[in-house]
Amino acid sequence: MKIAIIGVGAMGSIYAGLLADKGKHEVWAVDTWKEHVAAIKANGLRVEGASGDRVAKVNATTNAADVKDADLVIIATKDDGVAGAARSALQIARKDAPILTIQNGLGSADKVAEIVGSKRIMMGVVGGFGASMKGPGHAHHNGMEFLRLGEMDGGLTPRLETVKQAWEAGGFKVLTFADIHKMVWEKLICNCTYSGPCALTGLTVGQVQASPSAWSIAAACATEAFMVARARGITLDFDDPVRYVRDFGQKIPNARPSMLLDHLAGRPAEVDNINGAIPREGAKVGVATPVNSMVVALLKAKESGFPKSGA
Repeated sequence: MKIAIIGVGAMGSIYAGLLADKGKHEVWAVDTWKEHVAAIKANGLRVEGASGDRVAKVNATTNAADVKDADLVIIATKDDGVAGAARSALQIARKDAPILTIQNGLGSADKVAEIVGSKRIMMGVVGGFGASMKGPGHAHHNGMEFLRLGEMDGGLTPRLETVKQAWEAGGFKVLTFADIHKMVWEKLICNCTYSGPCALTGLTVGQVQASPSAWSIAAACATEAFMVARARGITLDFDDPVRYVRDFGQKIPNARPSMLLDHLAGRPAEVDNINGAIPREGAKVGVATPVNSMVVALLKAKESGFPKSGA
C-alpha cells in the first residue's frame, strides 16, 4: 500500500517508521520541518523504544505535491494544521482513497469533513505511546498500545478492514469500532487528565500521579470530562474515571504529553481541543467544569509569555 503521512512529528514519525519498516509499505512523510525531512532523506527514519530499534526507508518531502495517488492518507498534524493538511490530502490521494485523521481532543475530524466530506474520513485514536523526538530523523516511544480505528459515519466496512490490516503489517495492535466517537471521548478523558496538569507543572505522567497536589487536579479534570461525556449521552466502558486514567498513566510513567513538550519548546499547545473542549462541551449540556476551566486559563496565561512567532 502507498501511504502518505501529513504531519510527521513524534507520533507521525512512529507511524511512518513502523509502517515502512522492512519494505512493508511505500511510505511518504510530508512535513514542514526541513531538518527532519533532510535527515530522513539522508539517513532514513530511526524509531526506537517499545517496538524495538530500527532505521526505516521512508520517502520524505516538504511539498505534498511530490506524492501521487496515495492509497491511504494519514493526517497526523496538530489541530491548527488540520485544515491545510486536509486540502493537501485531497490533492495526493487517489480517487475515493480513505483519509484517516488522528489527533488529540475534539473537533479536528469535523474540520477535515468540511473539506473532504465525512464519507472519505476514518478516525483514529491512539494512546499509551508516549512519543517524543530525540532530534531530526529520530523518534522514540515509551509504550505500544492499541490503535483504534473507525469510520466517521459509523459502521464496520471492508475498507476499514483493509486499513486495519495495513497497520497490523507494521506491527501495530489495531481494534476497529462501529462507533469510533466513543473511543475519542475515552481518549479525551485521558488527555485532559495529563496534558494540562503536566504542561503546568513540568512533571511527567508518573510524577503527576505521585504528587498528591498535582494528582488532585488531574483527577478532577478526568471526573469533569467523564460527567460531560455522560451528559452528552456517550456510552463509556468504565464507571470510575479516576481509576481508568490512573491505570492508563501507569503504563507510561516517564511520558511527557505533547502539550508539555510544546511548552518546553516555547510553543502554544492544543489547549482548546483538549482541556478546553471540556468547558465548551460542558456548557452545552449544563455541566460545570471549574477545574478544567481554571487549567485552561492558566495554560493560556502561561502561553501569553511565550515569544511571538517571528519575533
